Amino acid sequence: MEDFVTFKSFDSDKIESQIERGMETLIEKAVEPIVPKALPKEIELTLNARLGDEYTAYYFYRNAANWCKGVNFPKAAAFFEKEAAGELEHAQAIQDYLTQWNLYPDIPAVETGRAFLGLVDLINQAYELEWNLLQKYSDDQKEIFRDHPATFNFIQGYVDIQVGEVAEYSDYLNALQLIDTRSKLDILMFEDKYFG
Repeated sequence: MEDFVTFKSFDSDKIESQIERGMETLIEKAVEPIVPKALPKEIELTLNARLGDEYTAYYFYRNAANWCKGVNFPKAAAFFEKEAAGELEHAQAIQDYLTQWNLYPDIPAVETGRAFLGLVDLINQAYELEWNLLQKYSDDQKEIFRDHPATFNFIQGYVDIQVGEVAEYSDYLNALQLIDTRSKLDILMFEDKYFG
């Protein structure tokens, strides 16, 4: 049964003490910051994995640009330098997202070296890289949809980017189907047309 305060049982000292404790609690809340929310651990691990993939793509395109310069495909070299810069922007955006959610990005070790047998091989490898990344982002999106809609929306931006990248490299592969890829002249004309 609840205690009712009646005139006879009214204890002003007790009430004053309760008010003081309440004020202390209010003052503590006013000066003590709450701990901001962070992403769930599974999402943090997923985004750190994609961060590694973006750095892998950066080094891939950096190597592609260097290879193109070395074999005198200057237009393709300039194109792949831009691709590399874009991958760094993607990596930075993931890091910014993690830090906005009060987490520190964990940049994993990634593959930095690539070898290319020719421009066709380079484009084949680029297509595979972009296709695989599209699949990873799409799978991540499916996993995150219910648990964290904000991150689902963030990843949607990467899915959109990857769809564009896959389409671009698919166009290059389709164009290569139209030429004699063993002809140096055809490859030079291809570079001029598609990377010029």
